[in-house]
Amino acid sequence: MKNNPLKRLGALGQSIWLDYIRRDLIAAGGLRRLIEEDGLRGMTSNPAIFEKAIAESHDYDEEIRAMALEEKGAEAIYETLSQRDVQCAADEFRPLYDSTDGNDGYVSLEVNPHLAHDTNGTTEEARRLSTALNRPNVLIKVPATAAGLPAIRQLISEGISVNVTLLFGLPRYRQVVAAYIAGIEVRLAQGKPVKHIASVASFFLSRIDALVDPQLDILIAQGGKNADFANKAHGQTAIASAKMAYQIYKEIFASDRFRKLAARGARVQRLLWASTSTKNPDYSDVKYVEALIGPDTVNTAPLETLDAYRNHGEPKARLEQDTKEAGQVLERLPELGISIDEVTQQLEDEGVEKFIKPFDKLMETLARRLPRH
Repeated sequence: MKNNPLKRLGALGQSIWLDYIRRDLIAAGGLRRLIEEDGLRGMTSNPAIFEKAIAESHDYDEEIRAMALEEKGAEAIYETLSQRDVQCAADEFRPLYDSTDGNDGYVSLEVNPHLAHDTNGTTEEARRLSTALNRPNVLIKVPATAAGLPAIRQLISEGISVNVTLLFGLPRYRQVVAAYIAGIEVRLAQGKPVKHIASVASFFLSRIDALVDPQLDILIAQGGKNADFANKAHGQTAIASAKMAYQIYKEIFASDRFRKLAARGARVQRLLWASTSTKNPDYSDVKYVEALIGPDTVNTAPLETLDAYRNHGEPKARLEQDTKEAGQVLERLPELGISIDEVTQQLEDEGVEKFIKPFDKLMETLARRLPRH
């Protein structure tokens, strides 16, 4: 296993996490093997993942039946099942969390997606989930919506570790980092410790190209003066965004402002590459892993992408290669009539909806299994 590409990512400073959770993976020892053999260093979940895990397997039937007989509602059943899975996974990762002094070994659980535009609701739910889970190596996922930003600041100030999710655009990324740092500063001003607080900013990638590429296809087919650049930009917008985000990360976390906080125990908020499964079959199935390997980053991948990278990944630090060209891709998109800000706002709106739909579908599935009076 010495030449396992997944394990070699760690030597380049990147942590590989799994974007998937299911009871049988944990119970049958599959998660333990991924940790030991592949160097897996964390795990993320979302409502869509839980919907598939619970609705498409029989792993949870017995517990659902028992809770239904106790007259628990669909949402209470979902919370119990999801929290147990996250707790069990966190326990599997606990030795890694301890051995890395809290740098890795995290499992993420998302607040109810219906709260994405509700600051107070998100804050209260995140507090409740953090208390219920009762594990130091759990991250509460909060969306990077306008309403999510003050919630992030507040939760960090209370010592709750946060995975900022549904992040697409660079201006919003700056706001996310500002919320994290402000939360750290508030907590330190209160004389409270910050060393145990962890956070990642989860940049969603493949969805960006899935939205921009069809617009570029039209320009390429039309020919003319913009066709050449449209061709160069095709399939590059997401990676360009990620590379520019990393430059912002370096700028902010090397600043005097943050150095003072680091001296008092504050951790950087790492960038996490999410939505890394390739949507376009014409692209490499490891496209969103290979191009974005760099120090102090995380890549969370579904099982299929993890398997593909183990099979034919070629690890090399590429995150800071061609940054000038990446910047030019983003700068010149408006020349093609493409507003990256409009693209990322659309993706944020759609992203919230993509989590609400499976959440609601799961509630309906669970409700149908409840006894009728």
